[in-house]
Amino acid sequence: MKNPLDSLNQTIIAGLVLVIILAVLLHHGLYGEKAYWQFLFRWLHVFFGILWIGLLYYFNFVQTPSMPKIPDEHKPAISKVIAPTALYYFRWAAAFTVLTGLILGWLNGWIVQALTVQAPARIIGIGMWLALIMAFNVWFIIWPNQKKVLGIVQVDAAAKAKAGRIAGLTSRTNTLLSLPMLYCMIAQTHMPS
Repeated sequence: MKNPLDSLNQTIIAGLVLVIILAVLLHHGLYGEKAYWQFLFRWLHVFFGILWIGLLYYFNFVQTPSMPKIPDEHKPAISKVIAPTALYYFRWAAAFTVLTGLILGWLNGWIVQALTVQAPARIIGIGMWLALIMAFNVWFIIWPNQKKVLGIVQVDAAAKAKAGRIAGLTSRTNTLLSLPMLYCMIAQTHMPS
């Protein structure tokens, strides 16, 4: 019998089954309640946010600094296999983090105050705008330039080098913005606005 942990898909399915079991055991009478939907979208928002920022940190803390140490004959394994897959999850995690965050703001009744950076959602609003800038960077600067770096879009060597620099600096910008964004996300519930 094959171990289900050998497959990422089976592992995720098993984790979701455990979530459903917990939801049934712990919250079976709350599914129609607004508080349950607020909780569910907060949980999804945190999940996608961990995936997004985890991959951002992987690129900045692990992959990019390691590339100069990798022999040239092994670099295609990164650029042809690992990076495209990581960038796929990176982009979509960013999109779903933003989507679930906006839904959460709407469910909590403070989406307008957050997006206009007004009390009582001023702090979370700053965090949301930082996240929106970061998501824009992912989809409209990092990804188009990474397609050139990875050879998905064919360009000459000079354009490829320029694209790599732009993608790298934008990724570092997102790493920089992730720290105050996370501060605002947590401060909203723990500090006065």
